[in-house]
Amino acid sequence: MEWVIVFLIAMFVIIYRKNDGTDSFYKFTKKQFNAIYQRYAPYSFQTISAKMKDLKQEYTIKDYTIQIIVMGGIAGGIAYLYFYSLIMALVYAGVAILFIPYLAYLRSKRIYSEYLFEQIQIYTTNVIMEFNTTQSFVKSLEGVRDSGILEDPVLSDVKTMIDMSYQNGTIDESIEYFNHKYEYYMVKNMHQLFLQITKEGAKDSGEALENMSMDIDALVEGVYRDQMDRKQFHTKFLTFGMVLFLLVLVMQVLLGRKSYLQLLDLWYVHIILHAIILINCYFLLTGEKYYNDDVGVE
Repeated sequence: MEWVIVFLIAMFVIIYRKNDGTDSFYKFTKKQFNAIYQRYAPYSFQTISAKMKDLKQEYTIKDYTIQIIVMGGIAGGIAYLYFYSLIMALVYAGVAILFIPYLAYLRSKRIYSEYLFEQIQIYTTNVIMEFNTTQSFVKSLEGVRDSGILEDPVLSDVKTMIDMSYQNGTIDESIEYFNHKYEYYMVKNMHQLFLQITKEGAKDSGEALENMSMDIDALVEGVYRDQMDRKQFHTKFLTFGMVLFLLVLVMQVLLGRKSYLQLLDLWYVHIILHAIILINCYFLLTGEKYYNDDVGVE
């Protein structure tokens, strides 16, 4: 362990001296990280990260610092409570800190999906309103495009739909394109109705569109209710997860601390304790993923 610490300190000194006089160590590290990120980060992650900046929801250095202190402290405290080893506490604290970017990504996905859902809600309701005036699906899209109420990426995709409709002379491929990109029931149901109106005709489309608006309102209400349920679940879930970690305290009270320390001399007890921590962590990560994934999708 001592040799690892010495090696890390030596690497820090070498890198710092190498870049001294031109860039600070922080700027150098940030530059290298950004280069690696731009090269290997998936496109979806870059898109979400850019939108977080636009929405001003991106974590600041202060936010990350607080998370490092809190998560590292909790993980280190739990590990020390299990093994009474400073080394194990540092190892688990370091591993917990490494998961912070992943948790930040899950949060960003949730915020981004909520943003997309709001944009889709605006898109569907306003296309229906425009159609009542224009009686043309493409003209309705143009009205929504020019209204300034949509933002990217939905706005860009609406423009693509308009271009595809004029190029092909039909709305079929443009609708298929949008349905594939935004797999929401409200989108597919509304587009199917417009296909029927456009191809089969309708003496009075007003009633059908009014019913569609009511269906969209019901779907939106259901999604927002689901989001509130998820938030309540998330709070209870984290509480339950932390209680599972602290069950080792019950065992120490029942056995006594002296007897518990004697058990720690057995190698297989360490394996069992590591397994308990890893299973609980997997349980928590799975819950976090469920809470943050597919928000807004009916």
